Amino acid sequence: MTEQQDQDAVRRFVERFALDLTAAGFPRMAARVFTSLLVAEEGRRTAAELAEVLGVSPAAVSGAVRYLTQVNLVAREPVPGQRRDQYRVLDDLWYASIMNREALLAGWERTLSEGESALGDSAAARRLAETREFFEFLRGEVPALMRKWHRQRRS
Repeated sequence: MTEQQDQDAVRRFVERFALDLTAAGFPRMAARVFTSLLVAEEGRRTAAELAEVLGVSPAAVSGAVRYLTQVNLVAREPVPGQRRDQYRVLDDLWYASIMNREALLAGWERTLSEGESALGDSAAARRLAETREFFEFLRGEVPALMRKWHRQRRS
């Protein structure tokens, strides 16, 4: 953190954005760890640094980084010359996160289709069909949105 940055304001931001992410479905500690990595100047910290900055136990950090690596928001890397790892925010992480959702949506579509078949001609089957169609629509629109995002970033 540079001298220009107000450490208390940064801490408040970390907690506030973590609450926003928690409201969107992130586990609370994972949200705090992720936001702490976002505000780190190099976008990376060791587990010990995360525990210290957040005032939590190393065990809490361990569970949070496990979740964040599983959802492809954070990468685990060895610290050169040391026996510990550091965690870093992935480059273009939101793009990667959205693109990884495509496979998830395709799986949901297949499962919803099976549910529609099982329910036959019913109101429940129509709800499943509408949900499946929405996911199909999203999956069809995401590639164009991502191309647009990359064009915007280049300009």
